[in-house]
Amino acid sequence: MSSQEHSVAHVHRDDVASRMGMWLFLFTELLLFGGMFFIYSVYRFTHQADFHLAAKELNTVMGTFNTAILLTSSLTMALSIAAIQKKNKNLSIFFQIITIVLALSFMVNKYFEWTAKFHHGIFPGSPELLDKPNGEILFFGLYYVMTGLHGLHVIIGMILIGYMTRLTKKEIITHDSFVKLESAGLYWHLVDIIWIFLFPLFYLIT
Repeated sequence: MSSQEHSVAHVHRDDVASRMGMWLFLFTELLLFGGMFFIYSVYRFTHQADFHLAAKELNTVMGTFNTAILLTSSLTMALSIAAIQKKNKNLSIFFQIITIVLALSFMVNKYFEWTAKFHHGIFPGSPELLDKPNGEILFFGLYYVMTGLHGLHVIIGMILIGYMTRLTKKEIITHDSFVKLESAGLYWHLVDIIWIFLFPLFYLIT
C-alpha cells in the first residue's frame, strides 16, 4: 500500500470512529431526555386537570414561533453541509452563521418568555406558585428543568457551530473532510427533535 493510500485509509477510519462516537453521545442524550419524558408522562397521568390548567399560562404563539425557528435552523444546518460537499465554502459559512443567528433568536424569545413568567411570580419556590395545586407545581418544575436543559443544549450548539464556522474559514473543514461539521449537524438536529417533543407536551396539552 502506498503512503497516499495509507493516509486515505487512516482518514476513513478516523471518520468512522468520529461518527460512531457522536452517535453514542447522542444516544446518551436521548436516554437523559427520555427519562425526563417518562417522569413527565407519569405526573401528567396522575395530575391531568392541573397540567391542563397550568399549560394555559404558557404562550402558545411564542412556542410555535420558536418551533418554526428551530425547524428552519435544522434546514440551514443541513444546507451548510451540502454546500461544503459541493466545494462552496462561502455558502457553507453563510448557512452556519444563519443557523447561529436563528439559535440566538430562539434563546432571546425564551428569555422573554421566562421573564414574563417570573414577572407574574411563576417560578420555582415563588409564593404564587406554591399556592397552586401540586399538579401545577410539578408542571412548572418540569417546564423549567426540561426547557432550561434544552436551552443549555442550544447554547452549546451555538458555540459548537461557531467553532465549525472557524474551521471552515481556515479550510480545516473541506469538501473531502467535513465529518466534524456533519457531527455538529447531528447534534443540532437532536436539539431540534427534543424541542419538537417539548413543544406539544407543555404548550399543546388538551
